[in-house]
Amino acid sequence: MSTEQPILVRNDPWLEPYQGVIVRRMERYRQESAGIAAQAGSLAAYANGHKIIGVHFHPANSCWTVREWAPGARGISLVGDFNGWDRESHPLSPVGQGVWQIQLPAGTLAHGQLVKLHIIGADGSRRDRIPAFIRRAVQNPHSHDFSGQIWQPDRPYEWKNAFDPASLGAPVIYESHVGMSGEEPRVHSYREFADQVLPRVAAGGYNTVQLMAVQEHPYYGSFGYHVSSFFAPSSRFGTPEDLKYLIDTAHGLGLAVLLDVVHSHAVKNIAEGLNDFDGSGHQYFHAGPRGDHPAWDSKCFDYGRPEVRRFLLSNLRYWLEEFRFDGFRFDGVTSMLYHSRGMKAFGSYDDYFGGDADDDAILYLQLATKLVREIKPGALVVAEDMSGMPGLCRPHDEGGLGFTHRLGMGIPDHWIKLLKHNRDEDWNLGDLWSVLSNRRHGEATIAYAESHDQALVGDKTLAFWLMDQEMYWHMTLADPHPVIERGIALHKLIRLVTLAFGGEGWLNFMGNEFGHPEWLDFPREGNGWSYQHCRRQWSLVDNPELKYQWLGAFDRALVEMAKTHRLLEAPPARLLYLDMDQRILCAERADLVFVINFSVGNSLFGYPVQVGGGPARRVVLDSDAKEFGGHGRVDPACEYPLDAEGFLRLYTPSRTALVFAREKA
Repeated sequence: MSTEQPILVRNDPWLEPYQGVIVRRMERYRQESAGIAAQAGSLAAYANGHKIIGVHFHPANSCWTVREWAPGARGISLVGDFNGWDRESHPLSPVGQGVWQIQLPAGTLAHGQLVKLHIIGADGSRRDRIPAFIRRAVQNPHSHDFSGQIWQPDRPYEWKNAFDPASLGAPVIYESHVGMSGEEPRVHSYREFADQVLPRVAAGGYNTVQLMAVQEHPYYGSFGYHVSSFFAPSSRFGTPEDLKYLIDTAHGLGLAVLLDVVHSHAVKNIAEGLNDFDGSGHQYFHAGPRGDHPAWDSKCFDYGRPEVRRFLLSNLRYWLEEFRFDGFRFDGVTSMLYHSRGMKAFGSYDDYFGGDADDDAILYLQLATKLVREIKPGALVVAEDMSGMPGLCRPHDEGGLGFTHRLGMGIPDHWIKLLKHNRDEDWNLGDLWSVLSNRRHGEATIAYAESHDQALVGDKTLAFWLMDQEMYWHMTLADPHPVIERGIALHKLIRLVTLAFGGEGWLNFMGNEFGHPEWLDFPREGNGWSYQHCRRQWSLVDNPELKYQWLGAFDRALVEMAKTHRLLEAPPARLLYLDMDQRILCAERADLVFVINFSVGNSLFGYPVQVGGGPARRVVLDSDAKEFGGHGRVDPACEYPLDAEGFLRLYTPSRTALVFAREKA
């Protein structure tokens, strides 16, 4: 074992007591990587389970092979449309290492046929199961049960647009759900999203789309987080070719596409998922209570089992190569990292490097991030982690886990807490600055004010917290209303300070950029299976008579300002001044000066902001501009020279953010 101090520790002396743990993690990762290279030649070649296991047609041999890994099974047979669902006629044979196989003539199976495996389990159970590596699963509209479907179209999808995610710069992410992406009260399709929503995303200045709920899941209301068939794009939204069309269209618009991948847990359903697949009780998941997630009512993978790691790694390779995704947002990373599933407070470094840390999951995530960057070097690999584990977004050779970004999950929580419990005139600006600026140096963070999590039923969007039911009655241009005026002003300030100071990337959930009202609620028994709150009302922002257009226009200007000045690629913001009495926060980032006046009605003339030397400044973004629903109290043509002491003397209107850039010579 190496005794050299890892760079992660060298850069953070507080980690010195944990150097031994970090070195052991690095050494285990190196040994596993070396073993994989010796066995398969490369990690990508090792992650080839989807090319071996599953249902495959071989044109050269004019035959089908059906293979399944089920080491505890006593017997397996293939059943389906092709044999009248006869559980005896087509048995698979064991071929070693827990794999079962049958070879069939070319005409036996056909595109579109339904299939399952009848498995006699280790416990003597007899169940019809969906193959673990199936590429498509469909639901019977009458019985509502799922089956695997042979998917072998005559003509493969013809890709039209090449794309390199390394060209993106800082990610500006539009978090999206295809099914709820349209206005009609129904499930919408991949192609509708491609043709109708992606042009909006591109026009809004975003450079990345993050797709939720793509991996097949039996319950629509799970938001896609209870996955059953990991290699199957959800058939609710269309065919695999339709998903490829979506991604191809996005690439043509200059947009990267991330898959919200769920490797943190799986649906516990036996009929549709992997639970107790071979009857042993512990094939893909831990045996006993450790295999159950108490908060999510789901199953937890056994990352210490090499076959499980290979299954998940193959899953990543499949989505990258078959569908040309540009990276992943890994869901539930905190649950993976700790035996406690992260259901505790994190207050010291002991929490990250003590006995609660799951070294098997850490090894899997190290291999996963390496694989993604090996297959697609410019790919984004984003971790949803609320624990703040040091090194999560640092390279492996430094002692890190290799993610490119982490989500700034504390920021939206802080905003919701403020809106629930405090008047805006009582907001503590020092606490706010601390939340926005508190992140590990050198570990890129995706900042966001709200995501789908904050918009779910039982909570509210930021717009609805700010304006509530008044949004139903007072959003026409000709209807001035103090609640709406306050809400629009603060909505803009919240998003601006979060983007400007909160991280090295930005995320917005579909529709929140224009203040989409109300909440998200999937069809369920409790709401009469209604789609009323499971859609996006684009007509609100498109209606020239409604105020939603102001928030949409501001969001476009905010994103454009960030991209023009490479704001998110700049070092973290530097606090210039925090005026608690006047409710003003001044900061600098990317050579831009931000002056944010949070006061309710205190507009100040000649307010001094010291910025040092240099030329005069000009306003490049004014949240109070009339095109954003403001009062237009600042002249956009005005030039702001510096006085002899390096101060700008400004008019700073109440509830307004002003962003200043240097005048060009």
